[in-house]
Amino acid sequence: MRALNQKVSRPSAAQVATAVAESVQYQGRKASRQGSEQRRQAILDAALRIIVRDGVRAVRHRAVAAEADVPLSATTYYFKDINDLITDTFALFVERSAEAMSAFWVGADQQLQQLQVGLQSGPDTRVQVLEQLVEVAIAYVQAQLTQHRERLLAEQAFRLEALLNPGLLGLAAAHRKILVQGVDKFFQVLGSPQPEADAKVLTGMILQMEYQGLLDGVDHLNLDEMRSILRRYLRLVMGL
Repeated sequence: MRALNQKVSRPSAAQVATAVAESVQYQGRKASRQGSEQRRQAILDAALRIIVRDGVRAVRHRAVAAEADVPLSATTYYFKDINDLITDTFALFVERSAEAMSAFWVGADQQLQQLQVGLQSGPDTRVQVLEQLVEVAIAYVQAQLTQHRERLLAEQAFRLEALLNPGLLGLAAAHRKILVQGVDKFFQVLGSPQPEADAKVLTGMILQMEYQGLLDGVDHLNLDEMRSILRRYLRLVMGL
């Protein structure tokens, strides 16, 4: 029996994201050959581009075939109906998002270790750490809006479609898990007594800032307001 005081090992954020990526299930016909898999991927990529550009309702077999430059029969071969095509397109989106977040958190591990050292150095250093975290969050939102705008647009479409399509609820839960898990680890380092709850709150803030940035444009972000919101919340969490 495990001793009561023995620390239970928890998977890292990168490991969780990788597990999510590997667990994604597709509804459409499976490809049996390498060339067939490439064509199936091309169809899903085309559908995702249409969703980003024109919205989910624009996804039709004929439109996707034209976008992917494949025969119409290819889309109907792999996907028996539009619902399967849309579901698998978002499955691809979640899989790629999980892979990207896994890579992100692998790179962030060293920063978390440095953060932990700084938090143990005294109150003045804790304030400096807080300001550093605010700037990291701001830079993250700006990078998402400038470098990954299409991914954010796909995410917004996915979140809306999940409200209408019960078949996407499992994928929506998996996507939410990869967003929150790494932030949960971050709040553990900060010493939060409720890291999961705090992770959900901060993730919600970031998502809202990204959404506002999509509406207004990255050049019109209210950076002072964003800093004020993040600074106030982190002060509460850190007891400053």
